[in-house]
Amino acid sequence: MLNGPVSAKADPARAGQPGASTSSDPYLPGHGNGGYRVAHYDLDLTYRVGPGRLDGRARITAAVTQALSRFSLDFAGLRATKVTVNGKAVRYAQRGGKLVITPPRPLPDGGRFTVEVRYTGSPAPVSSHWGEIGWDYLDDGVIVASQPIGAPSWFPCNDHPSDKATYRIAVTTASPYQVVVTGVLDAKQSAASTTTWDFRLSQPTPTYLVSVQIGRYAESSFGTVPMMHAAVPARLMSRFAHDFGRQPQMLIEFERLFGPYPFEQYGVVVVDAELDAPIEAQSLSVFGSNHVDGRRGSERLVAHELAHQWFGNSLTVAEWRHIWLNEGFATYAEWLWSAASGGEPADAHARRAWQELAARPQNLRLADPGVRGMFDDRVYLRGAVTLHALRLRIGDEAFFALLHVWTSAHRHGTVTTDEFVTLAQRHTPWPLTELFSAWLHNPALPRLPASQR
Repeated sequence: MLNGPVSAKADPARAGQPGASTSSDPYLPGHGNGGYRVAHYDLDLTYRVGPGRLDGRARITAAVTQALSRFSLDFAGLRATKVTVNGKAVRYAQRGGKLVITPPRPLPDGGRFTVEVRYTGSPAPVSSHWGEIGWDYLDDGVIVASQPIGAPSWFPCNDHPSDKATYRIAVTTASPYQVVVTGVLDAKQSAASTTTWDFRLSQPTPTYLVSVQIGRYAESSFGTVPMMHAAVPARLMSRFAHDFGRQPQMLIEFERLFGPYPFEQYGVVVVDAELDAPIEAQSLSVFGSNHVDGRRGSERLVAHELAHQWFGNSLTVAEWRHIWLNEGFATYAEWLWSAASGGEPADAHARRAWQELAARPQNLRLADPGVRGMFDDRVYLRGAVTLHALRLRIGDEAFFALLHVWTSAHRHGTVTTDEFVTLAQRHTPWPLTELFSAWLHNPALPRLPASQR
């Protein structure tokens, strides 16, 4: 582990230094913290839309994996006003995007602890290679896009995809606004001019897939198992009903291809602003007004975000270098939906994508694209074409059986490229070493096998 967690045996002077690594992830070493694993986040948030002011209380329950003389949480832009560990006030300091906490005595390996942080401020996105990410402002509301490092902009956390936890999130804001949070709405209570929305997220979830959306929306629900719900500007509702109307059929098709939907419900928010791309969250997807045109012009993105509920959300990458397991699968799901809904077959999409990749620089390793390449279009396209090449190699029966086992064996867990490669080989007598070496590890684009259909 780079520089290690801050433990009873480590050099405490390094803890929380700006730029010091506290995570084992080589891509984003400043995010994530060693020495503990979070089991549950309990968040109470009060937000005033006009001044953009957030007051929060975060109670975090965690298990100690290495004796800790002090520990850190990722926390950026907001000010902690009080911190307790196991109910007792403790010393703390904020620096370098970290909240460094010193309990009165070391936390023993194998134990559990609860840290409570009270905080306040005007949240702002975190600067990154990919622009500003996190809690951001609409003309009249809030949009949160936490992938990959935006969660610390609104709550203290262990911001790494491998540390999945359950959540309770309560948000109090002015009553004219609707609040949508990842998870299931358990209660809604109004008092005077404010309303408190209380959500729970029972399935293990990484911090980057937790979201809060606040706006003036019309709400609707459709489907039964799972229930689907939507929050959309009223002026867009009729177009939304057409553009997203095939989501129930899409879900049925994806369950047939990938296995049971992994969550209790699925939600969509359309914000009253244009977005470059939809925002992924667990059991929730966020689209821009430009994705609603009344002509199903963004239906491939609707399919992509729904597929992420299996690939990325239920199955979460253990490290960011495995990002193709999220984006390649979700892109391939676009092509599978195209075929199922009467459009072009996946093979046609794959060959067109191959031509596009062939015209681009051949300098990206799919299984390790580098931090600046995490969201490169080639990760999406080459990831999907790799899956199609595997499908052509092992045949449809084995390929879709593999996908079912992949999603069930790792349901609500974390995954790596090596685990997928190993599982794929178990589904065919044909050797796959050369195929995976060429597509995943060699920057040069392999030839796509001839279609068998």
